[in-house]
Amino acid sequence: MKIQSLLLGIDQMSKSVGHAFAWCIVVLSAGTCYDVFMRYVLDDPTGWAYDMSSILYGGLFLMSGAYALSCGSHVRGDVFYRLMPKRVQATIELVLFFIFFFPGVIALIYAGWGYAADSIRIREVSVASPIGVPIWQLKSVIPAAGAFLALQGVAEVLRCIICLRTGAWPERLHDVEETETALMRQMETDNKLKNNAATPGEGK
Repeated sequence: MKIQSLLLGIDQMSKSVGHAFAWCIVVLSAGTCYDVFMRYVLDDPTGWAYDMSSILYGGLFLMSGAYALSCGSHVRGDVFYRLMPKRVQATIELVLFFIFFFPGVIALIYAGWGYAADSIRIREVSVASPIGVPIWQLKSVIPAAGAFLALQGVAEVLRCIICLRTGAWPERLHDVEETETALMRQMETDNKLKNNAATPGEGK
């Protein structure tokens, strides 16, 4: 029970960070619309729109990684995976986490820390615009994103271990899910209702 609470707590942290950075889309959309208006209506384009889009989209992409991992939303070829027994799925994921995921995330944290430290030290600005938009804050996000990914990765490894022991995946924090997942759950519910209707008296 304590492990499940820990897993859901990590999920909640990843969810909160992902939802917070999702607001970058709103700011990015508003800023882009403003730049389009200034450029094509007033013929006075802004000098910061390009850098703004890079910073906001980059921050969103980096800081949503752990949230996507917690929801199982990263792209993968699951044509055969979904047909495998749960323990086989857990074994495959556990092996791949240690072969690919953690080495990549550790490299991201290590390299990102150096990039961020150098960028903060010189107060780095963009060379893509004439007004010198600061970009050190975006590079500061790189090691932070790696840290959140690593923490969520630990939660996923624990889920794999639990699944290997019990034969079932532990519960995840419920949030937005893919349409396919919702349809499959609805289909399972409909099948259960049909089975119950076909056997009168069951469940009484």
